[in-house]
Amino acid sequence: METSSDDAGIYARESDYLDRYVQFGAAGDRVISLSFPTHPEDVTSDDHALLDRIDDYLSGTEDGFEDVTVGLTVPTEQRRVLEAVREVPYGENATVEQVARMTPDLDATEQDDLAAVREALAGNPVPLLIPDHRVRDGPSSAPPAVEQKLRSVEGL
Repeated sequence: METSSDDAGIYARESDYLDRYVQFGAAGDRVISLSFPTHPEDVTSDDHALLDRIDDYLSGTEDGFEDVTVGLTVPTEQRRVLEAVREVPYGENATVEQVARMTPDLDATEQDDLAAVREALAGNPVPLLIPDHRVRDGPSSAPPAVEQKLRSVEGL
């Protein structure tokens, strides 16, 4: 799913399931941030197809969001980790070590590389779209209660 350049802005909608808002920022055709605030930004719209899809996902519709264009503005090493995490399918999980093995130029036996995976997960600017909740022994950039609910939606 691509957004159009007309979709630039901040979008938010309250989720009863998460007991907070789902909010994302779009720039052109890319989603550049996604968060779960207790209150949305002052200038937002709740009318966006991605918010409809997220509502459906939270209601149990399987969606991996693979087709959503994400604009990552993170260092290259973190980008590679997050791109690897995006390959973990809906309803499956991985470990930090497995993500390190999936990431080019990282060695799953090196503590520094495992730490780099954890750092990338903790700094993920678009949780859910890059499903850090599927990494069972790593941090998520989503609040812990949201992470658990996302895992529950997918049966993890």
